[in-house]
Amino acid sequence: MSFLSYFINGISLGSVYAIIALGYTMVYGIAKMLNFAHGDVIMVGGYVIFQLVFALGVHPFIGILIAVIACTVLGVTIERLAYRPLRMAAPLAVLITAIGVSYLLQNLALLIFTSNPKSFQSLINVPALKLADGALVISGETMVTIVVGIVIVVVLSYFIRNTKSGRAMLAVSEDKGAAQLMGVNVNGTIAFTFAIGSALAAIGSVLLCSAYPTLTPQTGAMPGIKAFVAAVFGGIGSIPGAMLGGILLGVIENLSKAYISSQMADAIVFGVLILVLLVKPTGILGKKIQEKV
Repeated sequence: MSFLSYFINGISLGSVYAIIALGYTMVYGIAKMLNFAHGDVIMVGGYVIFQLVFALGVHPFIGILIAVIACTVLGVTIERLAYRPLRMAAPLAVLITAIGVSYLLQNLALLIFTSNPKSFQSLINVPALKLADGALVISGETMVTIVVGIVIVVVLSYFIRNTKSGRAMLAVSEDKGAAQLMGVNVNGTIAFTFAIGSALAAIGSVLLCSAYPTLTPQTGAMPGIKAFVAAVFGGIGSIPGAMLGGILLGVIENLSKAYISSQMADAIVFGVLILVLLVKPTGILGKKIQEKV
């Protein structure tokens, strides 16, 4: 039963990575850039919820809703001020800017909230599920995280394929110039993509902080990196790939901690990523794209 428990908890952790990875994969798939500040948007969402719910006593649902709005506004602001002026710049310039925005958010949080860890209590009040006469216990946080991850992927996949805004995203991802000639607002579409990714980061922060109840200015750094790894693992630019990559990453990490070494778990995760990319450079569900010359 212990293996099954570790496996289910790995799926739960992987679902959090998948939700965060969706922000990376959407932005890269449409804007062809890596937003390394995405992990720090998670941290901002966590602090917004902490201040509203635990410091001011706001109802958790209202606190989460305000955090989603705050992260959405932050994501759109970052895109407008930091990334849009570099739309035609070299990829390296955009990458350095993204790293700079990440450190800016971390240091602002450090100045405002200090480095003292905040105790973040779980906002998920779902009773645990006991199976096999109590031999296997699945926490409410685990069940909610898995269900939320599946729902988000299904809804997002439907939105991309069956709505006008989603088809505009697909058009921009294929060819920005051609999409603009067809009347698509490229800047607006990219900003909308950042808005969705940042809203998902806020949801990810609720699930992450509920499972790992310690909040610091660096809270989003490592989960953000691992979510990026999950996106690459599954095939960056693919929504189902982000989900698959996140779950596989979470399961590998959890089983590595349980059966090999908690100190070596991260090294094993990145080692598996290298092996996968050596065999399939585009990731598990990634597709090879022929670039026009």
